[in-house]
Amino acid sequence: MKKILLVEDDPRVCSFINKGLSENGFEVTVVMDGSTGLQLATRSVFDLLILDIMLPNLNGLEVCRQIRQRDKDVPILFLTAMGSSENVVIGLESGADDYLVKPFKFIELLARIKTLLRRSEKNDDSRRPDSEFYAFSDLTLDNSEKTVFRNGNELSLTSTEFRLLLMFMKSPRKVLSRVEILDEVWGVNFDMGTNVVDVYVNYIRKKLDKYGEQKLIHTVIGMGYVLREEQ
Repeated sequence: MKKILLVEDDPRVCSFINKGLSENGFEVTVVMDGSTGLQLATRSVFDLLILDIMLPNLNGLEVCRQIRQRDKDVPILFLTAMGSSENVVIGLESGADDYLVKPFKFIELLARIKTLLRRSEKNDDSRRPDSEFYAFSDLTLDNSEKTVFRNGNELSLTSTEFRLLLMFMKSPRKVLSRVEILDEVWGVNFDMGTNVVDVYVNYIRKKLDKYGEQKLIHTVIGMGYVLREEQ
């Protein structure tokens, strides 16, 4: 049985989610403030975390950031009433894997959860010895250790940045469309109206460019992005 931690301060939302997930075979632990949620998340093992952003004592963004310092892999889903593109990017930059705007239908929440859990299981499978290490030009990525080096310098990446770079490393010199990237990194249900792909590609570019003169991720106008050497 998959274990889910729900950190939400609205009793009605808690009851609604807890009832629905329990009926679908999940074991749900509910807490209603950020500090308690952080303590529980770091002391116990959960398969997925659901965080509200506006929480008492400690907001969901800070809870997420602190969890990510300890655990880069556990799937984290934000629930919030703030649904602008800017808020989406802020939420994901804190280390979350997905973002669902209130009000929402339970069937959509359930679909997001199942997608994140499948992705998590797929990532576990990818840690086998034959698929954990990737190299391109002066860039190396270890999927088991979750580390990235360029010219011997370690890059500090968020979990989302790491997944995006891993996608490029798995398909060097292949043009990846924004739709493909959204599907792989954020899930097919993500809002195509946001510019989150472009924002995250720029994040990675800046970190890569800090330790190398050659640009590695290039824009292919009207098509997407590609990892290749400069021509």
